[in-house]
Amino acid sequence: MERAPGRRALGRLLEAVLRSRAEANAVFDILAALQAEEPEEVQDAVRVCSRLFGALLERGELFVGQLPPEETVMAGSQGATRKYKVWMRHRYQSCCNRLVELLAHPSFPVRELALSTLMKFVQLEGAYPLEKPKWEGNYLFPRQLFKSVVGGLLSLEEDCSLLLSQFREYLEHDDIRYHTMQAASDAVARVANGHPEVPLTFWSNAFTLLSAVSLPHQESGVSNFYVKHAEPSDKWKVTHLKEHRKAFQLMWLGFLKNKLAQPSLTLDFLTRAYDMGGAISLLALNGLFILIHKHNLEYPDFYGKLYGLLDPSVFHCKYRARFFHLADLFLSSSHLPAYLVAAFAKRLARLALTAPPEALLMVLPFICNLLRRHPACRVLVHRPRGPELDADPYDPSEEDPAKSRALESSLWELQALQRHYHPEVSQAASVINQALTVPEVSIVPLLELTAFEIFERDLKKKGPEAVPLEFIPAQGLLGRRDDLCAQHFTLS
Repeated sequence: MERAPGRRALGRLLEAVLRSRAEANAVFDILAALQAEEPEEVQDAVRVCSRLFGALLERGELFVGQLPPEETVMAGSQGATRKYKVWMRHRYQSCCNRLVELLAHPSFPVRELALSTLMKFVQLEGAYPLEKPKWEGNYLFPRQLFKSVVGGLLSLEEDCSLLLSQFREYLEHDDIRYHTMQAASDAVARVANGHPEVPLTFWSNAFTLLSAVSLPHQESGVSNFYVKHAEPSDKWKVTHLKEHRKAFQLMWLGFLKNKLAQPSLTLDFLTRAYDMGGAISLLALNGLFILIHKHNLEYPDFYGKLYGLLDPSVFHCKYRARFFHLADLFLSSSHLPAYLVAAFAKRLARLALTAPPEALLMVLPFICNLLRRHPACRVLVHRPRGPELDADPYDPSEEDPAKSRALESSLWELQALQRHYHPEVSQAASVINQALTVPEVSIVPLLELTAFEIFERDLKKKGPEAVPLEFIPAQGLLGRRDDLCAQHFTLS
């Protein structure tokens, strides 16, 4: 029964503050109620603060711009209106700070209400900014307030998994998701650098938040904003999926860098990812290369797995350039057995039969470089006293390169590609008809080659001025003199 008058008293204080600036000191009583011990009284105070500062934001009665110290303004000679707005802005800041503290309150209803109130203030600050735009069309978002909210969710002492599940609904908005990724990255870096030993609770909260972030698959999906803007601009980073992916990558890299300070801890993760196949294996290949090259990792059957990644999709995937760059490094050792190098050369040659021209211009020099490095494999293109091959002994379905019988075969695929429709591919495949020089051909300029670049390059080529189309010049509109058409028809 004692709580009802308190609620009514808070309502009267709210009406008084909104009715007259002369009653502004009543805000102290409202803010003091946020310190109450009873959860119900705290919830009543939070609701009143939500209505109070929500109305003040909409009415423009809070100071806009870089907030000056309260003592300096109150002691100065500025006008009463400016002093009131600065003073009330400081009260609003105190309210937000207290609401962030309430995110760790023992009562979950209090924590849930504090979160919804803070997110309401985020939306209102976006609609009625408390900072001045630097230029016309500048993107404004209450970053400082939102960073405080994310920082409160990533508590060092309290398990916020249940509250983070409530926060998940806000991550459906593209601007909230984008700024959450940025704020989470900053919070992880700040805590990791400021504490010699970070509590496990923080890492658990951080992982729960990071795991809740999922990106849209298409650029058109970035259009659902929590903070509404009259005219969204394409110049804003928040409107581009590329920037979201960049923030997503930095967020996870920052988290993993602090959790996995020793590179060897990533061994199990990378090896399992490498065994999954497809694009995931291609991405894991880069990490495994670093572990093998710099940390003396011994990975059993590594080349067998690498051989298994060679399928038609490798020429069309996004990470083609990175894959062939790493494959070139792995196959550069002169100590590799001839059967292994021959298996890679044969597999690539077989796949080249259906590869696009932009991939062929890179793969063909790649195969020739393998033959240059390993002279024992040159029998694939020149076997002086070898038997005639009625059928290709190479088994493309064999997963073990040692059992593929590639060294018994030949690179007849390269001879077939000498009749390719694209002249540059035909010329690249004809290199095996000559003695392979010792210096290798660098494939680095060819790794990023695209069909568009080949097309543009062909357009710039200058052909002969006159191209003959007929061996015997036509005489008249109906063809040559003895043509069948000219014998039966005349033009009068």
